[in-house]
Order: sequence, then C-alpha cells, then structure tokens
Amino acid sequence: MANDLLRQSDAFFRSLAQPIADQFGLKHLPDHFSTLAYTAFFYTFLHIVVAPTLSPIVAPVSYAKLKGRRGRNNWHIHLVSFVNAILLSYLSFISLHHPELEEDKTFGWHESIGVLDAVAVGYFFWEFVDAVWNYTDFGFVLHGLICTILYTMTFRPFLGYYSPRFLLWELSTPFLNIHWLLDKLDLTGSIYQYVNGILLLGVFFGVRLVYGIWMSSEFFVTLFNVRNEINTFYLVALAIGNTVLNGLNIFWFYKMIATLRKRFEVDVAPKLTDAEPKKVQ
Repeated sequence: MANDLLRQSDAFFRSLAQPIADQFGLKHLPDHFSTLAYTAFFYTFLHIVVAPTLSPIVAPVSYAKLKGRRGRNNWHIHLVSFVNAILLSYLSFISLHHPELEEDKTFGWHESIGVLDAVAVGYFFWEFVDAVWNYTDFGFVLHGLICTILYTMTFRPFLGYYSPRFLLWELSTPFLNIHWLLDKLDLTGSIYQYVNGILLLGVFFGVRLVYGIWMSSEFFVTLFNVRNEINTFYLVALAIGNTVLNGLNIFWFYKMIATLRKRFEVDVAPKLTDAEPKKVQ
C-alpha cells in the first residue's frame, strides 16, 4: 500500500515537472522532482510543526523569552538551517569524486548530483519563500532566489561537477547556528561562544572565501571555455549569480567579525579561569 502510494506520488511529481523540463531543457529534473518536492515539504513540516512543538520542551526558558512571532520564527529557521547544513554537507562529500563529472566539468552527469541538487533546490526554495513571507533581510531573499535558479539549471545537465564543491559552503552554517543559539541561551560572551566563534570564522573563511573563490575561478574558466556552446542567458545568469553569492559571503564574513568583536570587547583571559562564563554587557 505504502509503495503504491509512493509510486503514484512520484508519477504525479514527474508529470508536474515534465512541462517545466521541456520548456527549459532540464532533462534530469523529472527524475528527481519528487525528491525536490519531498525536501521542501519536509523542511516546511520541520519549520511549522516540529520546531514549534519541541522547542518549548527542550528549551522552555530561552524559548519563552523570544519576542513575538518573528523571534520564534527566527528560532525555527535556525533549526531547519542546521539540519539542512548537515544533510547537504554529507551529500556533497559523497558526490565529490565521480569520473563522469571530472572528465566533463560542463555537461557531465551522475545520479548522485541529481539527489544532491534536488535536496538543495528543495531547501533553497523553502528559504526563498520564508524570506519573502517573513521578510527580515534582502540578502536572504536574494540568496534563496539565486541558489534556487542556479542549482535547478544543473538538471540540464550543466555544471554538476561544481554543485558539491559550492554546497560545501554549508560546512560553516552549523557553527553560525550554534553561535546564534548560544546568544539565546544567555551564553553570550562565554568561553563556549568564543571557541565556536573561532571555529565559525575559520571554517567560513576556509570553505567560503578561500576554497569558494578558488572554485569560482575554475567555474568562470569553464564558462569561458564553453561560451559558444550555451545560451547567453545561462552564461550571464550563472556569472552574475556566482559573483553575487561570493559578494554575500564577503559581506557576511565582515558582519560576523564585527559581531564577534562586540561579543568579546573585554579581555577573554578571565573567562578561561572563572568558574562560570560571564556575559559581555
């Protein structure tokens, strides 16, 4: 019964995706559209059902202090982001080395890329919708929209080689979520936040700025080499999208440094010896 229902669901999503695939030349999208849809539904369920139900039980004091619907929604978003970052990091690692992709960085394809990008697009679409619905920052709207478009384009197939390499940016996200959570748990300025802050900056700088910009340079070389083989729209969209995302990473890194400096304006040394962490006023 369950298998029949799943097959019918997959067939429905395949039929839903086929016209989109035909219109935009997304050859592999119908095969993975069900995964994309299930991912978006899963994160929506986690966001509006699981997080609001478990949070008052797991952290009753901190959750009760959150200000209004926006404050609680921000808490829920960080939970979804944390889960997604772990999942995408794992899927990216197992998708890094496939001969089909390494031999053809532009048009190579492997089914693991289909699964990875379906999960990624499901999340980024959810992020975009939430960022528009509960607007707080245009950067998140832009990030969700651009990532949704860019990773959907890989189903042509196109540039699937770079998907796991750019999605490894998510390795820094758990540390960002932990930093935010420590604030809400009244551990601002504590030794825990200090150690996590060092890890956050180190991982963010390593995977998003150093590795990310290095991979982006290879990405632009690949685009230049096939500039006469692809539609100009795709060429421009990918070039602009990648540039904007790198720009956002640099901007967010600057903001993180500024935020962490405020957290630790006082000398950190006493925190290493005090019995209890002190808050920075």
